[in-house]
Formats: sequence, C-alpha cells, structure tokens
Amino acid sequence: MNSPMTPARLRVGIVSAGRVGTALGGALAAVGHDVVAVTARSVQSQARAATRLPSARLLDIPGVVSQAQLLILAVPDTELSEVIAQVADAQPRPGTIVLHTAGAYGANILAPLAELGAVTMAVHPAMTFVGTSDDTVRVASSCFGITAVDEIGEAIAAALVLEMGGTPVRIAESDRTLYHASLAHGANNLIALISDALTALTVAIEGPTGEHRNTATVDGPDSGLAQRILGPLVRASLENVLDMGPAALTGPVARDDAATVARHLDALAALPDAGVVDGYRALSLRAAGQSAAGEELRDLLEKQS
Repeated sequence: MNSPMTPARLRVGIVSAGRVGTALGGALAAVGHDVVAVTARSVQSQARAATRLPSARLLDIPGVVSQAQLLILAVPDTELSEVIAQVADAQPRPGTIVLHTAGAYGANILAPLAELGAVTMAVHPAMTFVGTSDDTVRVASSCFGITAVDEIGEAIAAALVLEMGGTPVRIAESDRTLYHASLAHGANNLIALISDALTALTVAIEGPTGEHRNTATVDGPDSGLAQRILGPLVRASLENVLDMGPAALTGPVARDDAATVARHLDALAALPDAGVVDGYRALSLRAAGQSAAGEELRDLLEKQS
C-alpha cells in the first residue's frame, strides 16, 4: 500500500526511446513503475528499447498514449510541438500526467494537452546521457529543472524526480530559456573548447604533419597522449571553478601577462583551423573581464586578427 509520501505505481509510456527517454524509463522502472509502451523509429532506438526497457511494447504515438498514465515526451526541442499535436490528436485520458524533457521550454507549450484534462509539466534532467545503462545511474546524481502551471503539477514533478533519486529545482516559466542557455554554454560549449585545445595540443606533440608521432613519448607512440595531458588539468580546473568561482583562474590572463598571450595568439593563428585562435581570443577576453587584467592585455584581445 502506498503511503502519502510514496507516489502510486504508474503505467509509463515514452515518446521516444532516445538516450533521455530510456534513461528516465530505466530509472522509473527501477523504483517500481511499469514502463508499458515506447515509440522507437530507428533501428538503434529499437535495439536500445529492447535492451533497456524490455517490458515495453513498441507502439506508435496513439498506441503509447492509450496505454499511459504517465506519458514522457523525450524528443528534441525542434520536434516537441509536432509531437504534442500528435498526442492531442490521440486524445489522452483526462488526468494523464504528461511531461516533456526539453530544457528550453516550460509547461506552457503543453497547453493543448492541458486543455484536454492532462496534468502537464516540464521535467528536464541537467545531465548528458550516452545511451548505456550507466545513464540510469547518472539520473540519480542529476538536478532536474521542473516547471508546472500549478502546485499540483509541481508536486507531481518533484515527487517523480525524488523517486528517481534526482534533485528537483523549480524554474519559472519565464526563465526557462535562460536556464537552458546557461546549461548549453557550460556543457555544450565546453566540448567545443576542449576539442580546440586537443587540436592544438596534438599539433604541439606530433608536429603539423605528424612527423614527431613516433617519438612523442619515451614509451613510443600514444594516440591518446593529448587527452592524457589535458584530462587531469581540465578536471582539476572544473572542480576548482565549481568550488571557487572566477577566483580559480590561473595562467597568463590571471597574471596579466600580455606578452605570453600575444605569443599564444601567434602560435594558434598558425593552425589550419582559424576557429581555434578565435575561440581562445573570445574566452581569454571573458577571463580578462573577470580578473584584474590591464588595458594592454584587453586591447590585445579585442584587436581583430
């Protein structure tokens, strides 16, 4: 028997069996909910559903809607409006809980379903998923941005997140875009930054044409050497900034060392990909603005190459 603090077991339907959908489905199944149906268009999604959500039937959207007490719309932002329209056409039963996982939207986009009597909410995991069983573990360490149109929806969203082991964080409807932008800037743009750094470091180790590849280490060739060098430094820097904020900044910008930064710009400008030096310049300028950098360094970084 469920206590007042334990949500009832729900029949869960998921649109679709992508990384997010299967991660949340797996997490809900692990705490006793019944994942009964899922959409999966691609062969890869079908295989993922069979492995990760073995009790779920593969159905189309109307079929999933007909089976679900809790309906999860785990589709890309660009597809969400069209999927909502298809769900509305399928006429979900009044009282069906419908949540979407898109970071950039709140609950208002689900208005067509609320008008049909659904209980609607936005429940976005602030986490990146890779499509394996490790994703279910990641859910339990995630914060979720939740937005609902009323206190009932907010309470249901929070209860579901807490059940999965996550932490619910209320985000106002008007702040969803800013919330999403901050996550994209911190996580997605981090990938662009590290990719650029690895590009430059690989050239520094191997030479522009790979002529030093066989003598890069005393142990012989190592195709992952750039990652081995950069990885510990990046991880330590990430932990430091999360703990200390901008005060964690070290290096030539923090030291107001314009001469070294100028040499960096020259070296990066020689790379075939001009975007690397452009990214360095832009981020160094932001770092200069967060520190006590002098006018000479700021002028150097503001100057167009």
